[in-house]
Amino acid sequence: DPNVKKISSHITKTVADKLEELFKNDREDFQKKWDDIKVFIEYGMISEDKFYERAEKFCLIKNIEGKYFTLDEYKSHVKTLQTDKDKKVVILYTTNTEEQHSFISAAKERGYDVAIFDSVLSGHFINLLERKFDKTQFARVDADTIDKLIKKDEDLPSKLSEEQKNAIKPIIEKQLDKEKYVVQFESLSESEQPMLITQPEFMRRMRDMSATGGGGYFGMMPEQYNLIVNCNHPLVNKIVEE
Repeated sequence: DPNVKKISSHITKTVADKLEELFKNDREDFQKKWDDIKVFIEYGMISEDKFYERAEKFCLIKNIEGKYFTLDEYKSHVKTLQTDKDKKVVILYTTNTEEQHSFISAAKERGYDVAIFDSVLSGHFINLLERKFDKTQFARVDADTIDKLIKKDEDLPSKLSEEQKNAIKPIIEKQLDKEKYVVQFESLSESEQPMLITQPEFMRRMRDMSATGGGGYFGMMPEQYNLIVNCNHPLVNKIVEE
């Protein structure tokens, strides 16, 4: 119905105008309200292209330090350090600062910034931003090792041979539920953890989206994790020797 579309367009414009006015007149106060209103703004941006175009000016991203940025400000903020070797900007995010604390710490040690995306619509909203942003990828901090999430250089050489990896792999697998965990060997720094449990970004995001509608077939897949074994950690080498 043309009349319904006109009414909807008018409401969208009115709401966007008011939010933009609040943002421009008192940004500090707007930021204080952000955590309470963000889910409504995210929903509007996901469901209505015209609202997205207007909301780009006042939609905010909050990082783990409690600082707020507009979308353009945040892209500029992370661009220098978080551009990988393929010239793609990687935006790291967390959905739970306590549960993902160790991964956040690893990112902070590299000087990287971590954004907070913890609303019920975050999965859908991140997908939208990836489509809108040029040469940009979003990755949750626990989706992989930090050096794999933002690849800068070639991989470190491994202290383990293929024979040694094959020797300890079945020993590790015996301790795991094979339906949930996949053992992977990676050449990381000796200062990294001997083992890390990560959850692949794509499958985990599809499951998250399925909880709020969307995700399709992938949302019905069982949870799966990677157990990453650090080939260069002294403890892992000790296991090999013994």
